[in-house]
Amino acid sequence: MASGASPVVKMKTKAFLHLEKDISVKVEIKPEQFGTSTSSLFIGSEARKSATSNQLNPVKFETSPSLAGKRKKEIPEGSGWALSDSDDDAFDEKKKTVNNDNIFKKEPSTPQAKKPKVVNERPPSPHGHILSPLFGTLKESVQFNYCFDVAWMVKQYPKEFRDLPILIVHGDKREAKARLVRDAQPYPNVKLCQAKLDIAFGTHHTKMMLLWYEEGFRVIILTSNMIRADWYQKTQGMWMSPLFPRLPKGSSNAGESPTFFKRDLLEYLSTYRAPELEEWIQRIKEHDLSETRVYLIGSTPGRFVGPDIDRWGHLRLRKLLYDHTEPISGEERWPVVGQFSSIGSMGIDKTKWLAAEFQRTLTTLGRSSLRSDPPLYLLYPSVEDVRTSLEGYPAGGSLPYSIQTAQKQLWLHSFFHRWKADTTGRSHAMPHIKTYMRVSPDFSELAWYCITSANLSKAAWGALEKNNTQMMVRSYELGVLFLPSAYNMKTFPIQRNPFPVSSPSTGFPVPFDLPPSSYTSKDQPWIWNIAYTQAPDTHDNRRNCDSHRSLRYYIMAPVCRTKGECV
Repeated sequence: MASGASPVVKMKTKAFLHLEKDISVKVEIKPEQFGTSTSSLFIGSEARKSATSNQLNPVKFETSPSLAGKRKKEIPEGSGWALSDSDDDAFDEKKKTVNNDNIFKKEPSTPQAKKPKVVNERPPSPHGHILSPLFGTLKESVQFNYCFDVAWMVKQYPKEFRDLPILIVHGDKREAKARLVRDAQPYPNVKLCQAKLDIAFGTHHTKMMLLWYEEGFRVIILTSNMIRADWYQKTQGMWMSPLFPRLPKGSSNAGESPTFFKRDLLEYLSTYRAPELEEWIQRIKEHDLSETRVYLIGSTPGRFVGPDIDRWGHLRLRKLLYDHTEPISGEERWPVVGQFSSIGSMGIDKTKWLAAEFQRTLTTLGRSSLRSDPPLYLLYPSVEDVRTSLEGYPAGGSLPYSIQTAQKQLWLHSFFHRWKADTTGRSHAMPHIKTYMRVSPDFSELAWYCITSANLSKAAWGALEKNNTQMMVRSYELGVLFLPSAYNMKTFPIQRNPFPVSSPSTGFPVPFDLPPSSYTSKDQPWIWNIAYTQAPDTHDNRRNCDSHRSLRYYIMAPVCRTKGECV
C-alpha cells in the first residue's frame, strides 16, 4: 500500500503477494472473468479510465537486483496476483529519526547512484497503490486490524484523501487502547471503534478495508497489519473486490451475489454491535455486490449452538465445502496444505483438535460420507529460514510461536514443512500470509483455496464443546474462500510460472513452492522467545533471549510493543 504520490514505481525487495480482484482462474484470462464486463471497466473517473488503460497496455520495464533475486519476467497486469512496490517514501522520513542500523544496513545514497529519470518509464502501478485515486475518488474508509501505527497509516493515503474520515476498528484494551487514542489525537478525521472481546485470550485479528468512493464501494481483505514492517520484505496476501456500483433508487434488485457475499458481510459486521458501523451497514445495503464470486469465512467471538453452530470459524468452512464441492476420485491421496505465521495450543496430541475436528473440516469434499485421511502438510518457517531471510532474525517478530506452547506439542513438528517460494521469488521474504488448500497428488490442481487472517489455532478457527453441540470462538478473523464451482470449473489448475512474459495466466497462483519441503532432522521450527547465537543472520546479527523485545515491536513498530501476533 502506498500513497501513489511518487511519479516512479520503485521496485525493490518488497514481499507483497496479493489477489488483485475477484478473479476467475480459467486458462485464458479475459476482462469478464474479473467480475466485471469490458464496458464497465471504463465507467468512473478519468483516473480510473487511465488506470484501466495502464492495466490493459502495460509499459515494459526492468527491476534492479535485490536480495530476493532479480525478477527476470513480468507478471501480467490481469493475472490477479501482483508484486507491489516498496513504499519507501514514508520510511525515508522515519529512518532519519530511528536508529535501525543493526537491523537494516543500507549504503547511503549518493547523487551519482540515483537512477536517471526515463521519460517512457512505467507509471505507478495501480496494483500496488490500493488507496490511490486510480481506483476511485475516495470519500470515507474503515480500517479493521489488529495492530496500527496511526501516523504511518495516514501517510499511506494520497494527499488529496488524507483528511477524509477514517474509522479504525480495533480490539485494544487498557494501556494499548490509551496509546492508540493518544496516537490518533493529532488526526481529527480519525475515529476509533473498539471491538467487543468477551471471551478471554481472544483478539481482534480481522484485517479488512471498506472503501467508499464517489463511484461506488470496495472491500479489501488482507493479511497485513497497519504497520510499515508488515508491508516491507514480507510475503502477504490480499483479496480486492471489484468496484461495487450503487443500486438504482427503488431497485428491486438486492445486489446479492451467487455466493451470498453481501448477506455474509452484513451479518459479520452486525456481530460487532457497534453504532459506528451502522452507517456502513446501510451503505453496503445500497450497493450491488452481485459480481462477487468468493465466499466469506469469518470468525467472531461467542459460543454458538443449534442452527448458528456453523456460522463461524472452521465449521463455516466445513459447511461451504459440504454444500459447494463434489467428491473426487482417489481423494484420500489429495493432501491438505496449511500455511500460517503463528501457532496456538492444540493439546497433548493430534487427536485433541488438529487431526479430529479441524482435519475433518479440511478434508470435507461434498456430501460424501467418506472420511479420508490424506497427507497433511503444515508450512511454517524454520530457524534457518528466518536466519537467512531478508530481514534476518527481526523477521521472527512476526512469527510468534512461543517456547511455552511448542514444548507442550512436540508431536506437531512432525507435520512441519519449510517456507520455500523460489517460484515466486519469495523464499527469503518471511510469510505473514495465511493460506489453506486441498491439492491433487501431483500438485497440479486445487479443489479449493482459502486466504485468511486466521492462523493455526483454536482461538482463530473455533473449537467444539459440550459433546460437539457447541462451537466456541475467541477471536475476530476474516478470509475468503475460492471454490471452482463458483467459476464453473471442477478444479483450479495451479499456475506453474507466475511470471509469464507474454502469455496469459494459465492457472491459480499459489504463493509458495509445491510440493512442500519437509523439515530435515537438523531443522527446528522458529521460536520467537529463545536465543539464537550460534550463527549470525543476513545482517550479521545474533539474537539473545530478550532481543525479540527490541525487534519488531520496539524498533520497527513501537505502537505494537506490548503485543504478540494473536494465536
